[in-house]
Amino acid sequence: MTVRTRTKRARHPHDDAPDTSGDFRRIAQLEDGPEKEELRQRVVRAWMPMAGRLARHFRNRGEALEDLEQVAALGLVKAVARYDISRGCAFESFAVPTIVGEIKRHFRDHMWGLHVPRRVQELRNRVRTTQRELSLGLDGHSPTVAQIAEHSGLSEEDVLVGMEALESYSTLSLDAELPGADDGYSLADTIGASEPGFERVVYREAVKPRLRQLPERERDILYMRFFCDMTQSRIAEQLGISQMHVSRLITRTCSRIHQEVESDRRHHEHDGARSAVAA
Repeated sequence: MTVRTRTKRARHPHDDAPDTSGDFRRIAQLEDGPEKEELRQRVVRAWMPMAGRLARHFRNRGEALEDLEQVAALGLVKAVARYDISRGCAFESFAVPTIVGEIKRHFRDHMWGLHVPRRVQELRNRVRTTQRELSLGLDGHSPTVAQIAEHSGLSEEDVLVGMEALESYSTLSLDAELPGADDGYSLADTIGASEPGFERVVYREAVKPRLRQLPERERDILYMRFFCDMTQSRIAEQLGISQMHVSRLITRTCSRIHQEVESDRRHHEHDGARSAVAA
């Protein structure tokens, strides 16, 4: 007695794919119009479960599953519209890369928190894939840069660029509390602010030589007003002139010094620009 053993064949993810070859042949024969569009919509509905399965492969990556399913459905519509049955390939072989490509394009164009060049995005994806593959054989340890470069065929410099881009996929709010901080200390608290005192020091140094060139009386008036904090009336009384005269001298002197300092600054900036062009 012969015993027949039946080996169970591994089930392909799309073994339940519908047979729409007849619809595609009919679509190829029809002119553009309502009947052709209706057939295309029927094919899209038949293949929608496959598009949903492909979308679920990309879940838990920062995008809602419903949005991924919509992107996959859009890819399916494009695949149905572009498929040419006369080329002999199965629709599934054409549709899967089209749908997956549409999903990946969605991630590339809409899900990056920072602007990253396409080449860097591709390096990031290759590095991430290689890290996952190598981690399976390293008992959970992270592979080194050299190991990733050897496995992926990239240079170590490109691997480092890809690893840096892994942190650019999403951004962190400046209000996010720093790890280990129990007092609400956030990233925003680590950012420095402009210090107006620096500009004041620079301007004060620029003014010094101009002050030395002033006539003695004008220099004395500015000293008494701004360093001794004397009122204009008291200065006028001490110098034997009117308060109005003191006011005019202060305004005129300060205005002239300011104009001279600004003129010197513009002159230095112009010389610096010319030097840069010449270099």
